Amino acid sequence: MKTLDQLSFKNKKALIRVDFNVPLDDNKKVTDTTRILAAKPTIDHILAEGGSCILMSHLGRPKGIDPELSLGLIAKTVAEILGTEVIFAKDSVGEDAQTKAANLTPGQVLLIENLRFHAEETKGDETFAKALSTLGDIYVNDAFGTAHRAHASTAIIASYFPDNKCFGSLLEQEVKAIEKVLNSDDRPVLAILGGSKVSSKITIIENILDKIDDLIIGGGMAYTFIKAQGGKIGDSICEDDYLAYTLELIEKAKEKNVNIHLPIDVQSTTDFSNETPITVRDITEIPDGSQGLDAGPASLKKFESVVMNAKTILWNGPLGVFEFSNFATGTKALGTIIAESTKKGAFSLVGGGDSVAAVKQFGFEDQVSYVSTGGGAMLESLEGKNLPGIAALLD
Repeated sequence: MKTLDQLSFKNKKALIRVDFNVPLDDNKKVTDTTRILAAKPTIDHILAEGGSCILMSHLGRPKGIDPELSLGLIAKTVAEILGTEVIFAKDSVGEDAQTKAANLTPGQVLLIENLRFHAEETKGDETFAKALSTLGDIYVNDAFGTAHRAHASTAIIASYFPDNKCFGSLLEQEVKAIEKVLNSDDRPVLAILGGSKVSSKITIIENILDKIDDLIIGGGMAYTFIKAQGGKIGDSICEDDYLAYTLELIEKAKEKNVNIHLPIDVQSTTDFSNETPITVRDITEIPDGSQGLDAGPASLKKFESVVMNAKTILWNGPLGVFEFSNFATGTKALGTIIAESTKKGAFSLVGGGDSVAAVKQFGFEDQVSYVSTGGGAMLESLEGKNLPGIAALLD
């Protein structure tokens, strides 16, 4: 893995793939700057070394040129976060980008227009990748969120920089955090998987069973496990097609000496809404007409002992419908317990859209070891897949 400190950026133009796919409000103002802040250490390093930076990213999913998704809308916010002027090019491979890149001097930053204004970006087009490559001297990939895509700017472009390509600071941290979980000597290793569907987590479970000691199953996934073992789950979410598979999984875990921990009680209700009355029930005795929407107090007590005993923790997926404030108790309590375990010395990695959203919502970002910025990319890493954007840097 070639990293920033292994290349000299003095008087060089660094072409950096960043992930500035940030949310915008109705007034086209950035509502969450996390991804821009995440790229700052890489940009700062290159500028401090006497280099210049050419930033390329996508924003949204435009079909052709769309002014509503122009990166020009975020240039001012990027400049404020970096504390330096950001020059904007109104195209990514045309004359304006070429001229502004050619005239860039050490210490300057250029942001080029949305890569996805060109269909060639997502198609992994060689000609488009080659045109982008002419803008800079060194290629840096710092966009973990798109590393699982074989796009022109993430995978194809790297071949034009055989000896001058490297991992950005963020991408390096992401890869090391996942490696730390999947190949950890600090045991017990605990994986906490939540969310609604077993089917979406099968490949993750299959890949990590050999690497973990404990597995907490929470959220909607748990009801499929409970029903498979003969429990009554009422109207709770369930994937009947996966009942047999969950029983096989339980047996596989036993063979590998992995302890599976399921909820033992739930907060149940008759309506899928926040204002409905809540009844705490045994998870195996939910009557018809009722459904579980969050983990109950006995479950949280059970999970607490497992989390506090762990030395390495992976958390992917909430324990309940945390978008409803009255059913956020389990997810919030789990975050508190993981934070406490981290304080005691455990390494904790949080990843996946919903769990990252929960960690931010409840203020645990600075209380866990690492929060991944790449939802799909992280999940594919946990599934054991080779990510094209990372493979291209190692090639």
